[in-house]
Amino acid sequence: MKPQLLKVSNNPVNSFSVRRDEVPYINNKWHYHSEVELIYFKKGNGTQFIGDSIKRFGCGDVLLVGAHLPHYWRFDDIYFNEGHKTTADVLVVHFGECFWGSQFLALPENKTLKTILEKAQLGLQVNDKQKKLIGELMESILLAEGPKRIIYLMEALAAIEASTHLTQLSSIGFRHEFEDTENDRINTIYNYSLANFKRKIQMEEMASVANISPNSFCRYFKSRTRKTYTQFISEIRVGHACKLLIEDNMNVKQICYESGFHNFASFHKHFKVITGKSPLTYQKSYLNKP
Repeated sequence: MKPQLLKVSNNPVNSFSVRRDEVPYINNKWHYHSEVELIYFKKGNGTQFIGDSIKRFGCGDVLLVGAHLPHYWRFDDIYFNEGHKTTADVLVVHFGECFWGSQFLALPENKTLKTILEKAQLGLQVNDKQKKLIGELMESILLAEGPKRIIYLMEALAAIEASTHLTQLSSIGFRHEFEDTENDRINTIYNYSLANFKRKIQMEEMASVANISPNSFCRYFKSRTRKTYTQFISEIRVGHACKLLIEDNMNVKQICYESGFHNFASFHKHFKVITGKSPLTYQKSYLNKP
């Protein structure tokens, strides 16, 4: 599929855009744009797709997504349940890499800014205390006028560069040259998989969803995502298991079956391959359990 090219709205008096989203369905699709995206999830949980990376996102997360890198923020189903009080609160900044002039990043004082934007071409996630500072700076951008908007943005980027725990998300080999005729296919595959991952999904079923032959589906999916569909669905299941482990309302065996795995050995194996930890070790590291 070709991710959708989105036109980011700007107004005549500002050189870059900032907005606050309090609903979960803004740009809730596989898309890209020519601007760099800095996003702060003050409130919200779900599954994020950035290039060929699939992970959970949650409250407090800060990410920097480079220009033209496809991405998709899929909020959990609870946010779409009618009458439910769960709400989102997301701050998003979009800016062109050269909005401050073609020579600005070439200045020696701005070497760190240039470096962090280069790293963002594969997506960056901030994983330390800098998240709080960056979130506060984004709040300031939203309220500021004049030069202060640009100063706060530079400070936010500098705070990302100063982070001691940055995760690069997409792989170096990820490519996103897609054919125009595939406009909605990956969106359809992603949404169907997220709606049905708790049960066994047959390849013939997915081929039908993608509207291609069963023999072509596996080759197609791997050529577009650099992973097999089996790997992809395992990552979604493990991501859901991570969410349940953090919530700590079920025992590990219940979580295994609730996440779409059909035996505990398989669950344990896939969880450790994807996260590098056993389910219990992962849970203890988040909940500070002894």
